[in-house]
Amino acid sequence: METNTVQCALKPRDYASDQEVKWCPGCGDYAIINAVQKAFSELNLKKENVAIISGIGCSSRFPYYMDTYGFHTIHGRAAAVATGVKLANPELSVWMISGDGDSLAIGGNHFIHAIRRNINFNLILFNNEIYGLTKGQYSPTSEKGKITKSSPYGTVESPFSVGELVLGAQGQFYARVPDTDVKLMTQVTIEAEKHRGLSLVEVLQNCVIFNDKTHAAITAKENKANNQLILEHGRLMLFGENNSKGLRLNGLNLEVVTIGQNGITEADILIHDASAKSNVLHNMLIQMTLPDFPIAMGIIRNANAPVFDQEFTAQIIQQQELSKFKSIDDLFMSGNTFTINN
Repeated sequence: METNTVQCALKPRDYASDQEVKWCPGCGDYAIINAVQKAFSELNLKKENVAIISGIGCSSRFPYYMDTYGFHTIHGRAAAVATGVKLANPELSVWMISGDGDSLAIGGNHFIHAIRRNINFNLILFNNEIYGLTKGQYSPTSEKGKITKSSPYGTVESPFSVGELVLGAQGQFYARVPDTDVKLMTQVTIEAEKHRGLSLVEVLQNCVIFNDKTHAAITAKENKANNQLILEHGRLMLFGENNSKGLRLNGLNLEVVTIGQNGITEADILIHDASAKSNVLHNMLIQMTLPDFPIAMGIIRNANAPVFDQEFTAQIIQQQELSKFKSIDDLFMSGNTFTINN
């Protein structure tokens, strides 16, 4: 927003607080905060016009490490507080920082309703598929069969798919990025802020202590070319070494094809439309899993819909204009009144 920018550009380090960062060495959170600071710098945001709201978990230390306004709330309630902050001051750039346990377990109800309402704030979800702060219990996104301290014989639950949950709650902006790609994270964070409505960015984040390399099949250097599909609006869905592979529709199903084989050309490859009104293809991209498909990365959905806080504020203004009471004194002095004489 124009009112949130500064005339003298700030550098990424200007958004860092004077607090010592105390995440474990090698934690993916360092890359995420680096990307956010880079994005804020490119967006030229005023520090005093940014509010960072967090819940509970390793990720939720984020507000302490940023030289902006911040609120470290309680477990699962960051979405409720972020909603209140945005409604109280619509001019603020509000960022909610949360983990997969914080948002999808105890905070699940607030999470889906913030998305459904399409409140204009940004939610960065750190997904390491484990409870890290409380020392390694399985979370709502842990893979089925995962052996952890709270599931010594393997989990018997099917995990949430964050993207499917977002679209099921009528989400209009959903992106997925790995913590190993700061450039992509920065680009996606910038676009999240530009979007009007709730923007959710899921970061596949590595917990080096309790779930190390859980995303390695996707993010490792030797795997990423063939196992990541970086989506760009208006561009062909190509991936693999030298973009030799792509996606096409075969009936109602997605199919991986190789350019040059069986007469396949780039004309056969799907073009990504992040802004499509229908989310059917977006949902299909989210559902792709290894080894049959690459994992879709980047902005998967970026569509427009009515924004809750804008309509809420407009409603208040309308009622103020229609009201016969222009002040609290007008209200108190209306109707039957009487005077007390000494």
